[in-house]
Amino acid sequence: MPLPSLTRRPLRPAFLALAALLAAGCATGPQANPDDPLEPMNRVVFKVNDKLDQYVATPVAKGYKAVTPQPVRTAVTNFYSNIADVGNFANNLLQGKGVDAAESLMRVAINSVLGIGGLIDIATPAGLQKHSQDFGLTLGTWGVPSGPYLVLPFFGPSSFRDGVGLYVNFQFDPTTYMDPAWRNSLFAMNVVDVRTNLLGATDLLSLAALDKYAFVRDAYVQRRRYLLDGGSGKLPNYGDDEETEGAAMPAPSPASAPAAEPAVPAAPASGAPQQ
Repeated sequence: MPLPSLTRRPLRPAFLALAALLAAGCATGPQANPDDPLEPMNRVVFKVNDKLDQYVATPVAKGYKAVTPQPVRTAVTNFYSNIADVGNFANNLLQGKGVDAAESLMRVAINSVLGIGGLIDIATPAGLQKHSQDFGLTLGTWGVPSGPYLVLPFFGPSSFRDGVGLYVNFQFDPTTYMDPAWRNSLFAMNVVDVRTNLLGATDLLSLAALDKYAFVRDAYVQRRRYLLDGGSGKLPNYGDDEETEGAAMPAPSPASAPAAEPAVPAAPASGAPQQ
């Protein structure tokens, strides 16, 4: 069966980039960061993504936030979070996490029925926690190495393993199989919603990072290691040790997105190489 058109369109540039980067030996050299052997090419893609974000995505997100009431924005975020729980169920099941898979499935059932199609999050107050997973983490659980750090056009920080996982994540998304008109609209709305929720993180990144590329790369890689270790690893500490000593670390934000990954992954998400 041919793949839906929306799935092919957004992923086609990403996989063309993967093929190009596989042949990009000339982009590496003796001064290359061992965690990021494709850094020269990655920086070019990162710069293009950053300009698109600056001149297209951010203005649209700010406009959406300005004209849309907070309760409506929350309902939209809940809707896509409920859809993401379908993929969370599948990935937790593939990772052998039966309890987490069952809770993810129950979240979908409860929020879809009692939460009016997921617009209201009923499951979390009821004690069903969200167990965010993606196929990149599933591959990591199976022992597949991450490969080099990779910046994908439009999608941003990734790796060779997570790039493959991104494709499978689209197949777990129920909206992929909808009528093209609805599918395209929901895809675009998801992008706007994710970008709107990351506006504050973008401001923090601009203030905190002397080298935005290196900051995002190191945060992404360490976040992904943290998630793969089940939260047993350590996230980078960019604050003052004396001021933060004894303070509780905030809970990591879900990977969403497809899971789009955030502008500043605490992550998603995530500098030692992944295993």
